[in-house]
Amino acid sequence: MKNAEFSRRDALGLAGAGLSAAFATRMLGPIPAQAKAPFTKTAHCGFYNFMHGDMQVSVISDGFLPFGDGRKTMKEMSMEDMAKHLEANFLPVDDMVLQENITVVNNGSKIAVLDTGMGASKMFGESTGRLPANLKAAGIDPENVDAVILSHCHPDHAGGLVDAAGKSVFPNAQVYVNEADLNFWTDEKNLSNEGLKPFIELARANLLPHKDKITFIKGGEEIITGVTALPAPGHTIGHTAFMLNSANKPLAVTCDTGHHHVLFVETPKIEFSYDMDSKQAVQTRLKMWDMLATDRIPFIAFHFPWPGLGNLAKTGPDAYRFFQTPVNT
Repeated sequence: MKNAEFSRRDALGLAGAGLSAAFATRMLGPIPAQAKAPFTKTAHCGFYNFMHGDMQVSVISDGFLPFGDGRKTMKEMSMEDMAKHLEANFLPVDDMVLQENITVVNNGSKIAVLDTGMGASKMFGESTGRLPANLKAAGIDPENVDAVILSHCHPDHAGGLVDAAGKSVFPNAQVYVNEADLNFWTDEKNLSNEGLKPFIELARANLLPHKDKITFIKGGEEIITGVTALPAPGHTIGHTAFMLNSANKPLAVTCDTGHHHVLFVETPKIEFSYDMDSKQAVQTRLKMWDMLATDRIPFIAFHFPWPGLGNLAKTGPDAYRFFQTPVNT
């Protein structure tokens, strides 16, 4: 029987065959396609449901944010060192993508949506704003949502409270948000800051129409049964994470404590230009990561690869690794 080993010479031979085919195509014209069916354009499933204790948790995609060379938004590490970490994890250095993984909790008596995505805004391109359609695909009617709980008031988290016509997407929901965060991002005086202006405008357009339905949250308070606020300042002044608990099983929702599953995990002291207080954000991240790793608490991260569900393991001093939880189809 012929030896089945695959050598470097074999690989080069196949590559050469590919080049020959490409040369023939160029010289003789395109070869008619032999596919039995056209390529599908069907979008992937934008929701994932699972039971956590006695509550149902859903992760609903609002789409993704294309960041290009995201290294340019980070500091306290050289571009070369960041590239090494990305390449070691088989990731491109100039095509960073941040998902928008929105957590929905059904505790049996109330349905709560944790953050709302970009809504109708195309500030980050055409790949966002999918939350309403994906909620419906998951069997969740936005009109049946009792609570919208915001981690903070950035566009990709608070931008989906109203639709393109300014109509409330969740008309029957109470809105929960940190008071300091709301005050900062809806303050008309901040419109004079050109860098902040688009963020302020979007926050005002989404939050001010709901001012009579807003309840302020504080760290340590249970917002609805099974959902507790965790103070996580730094990214914004009132940035808040959450701890879900059912049948004595914790599940954290880390929101924007860390934006990238490699750079903010393997090197958590890295700083991010979108953080209001990047030094404080680092301290919050180190504290959160240590808790999750030490207590082996699973979590959902807003911007990690879909659906953002996994665990952290400590690999060294101030260094961790993200292990994504396998999901069943």
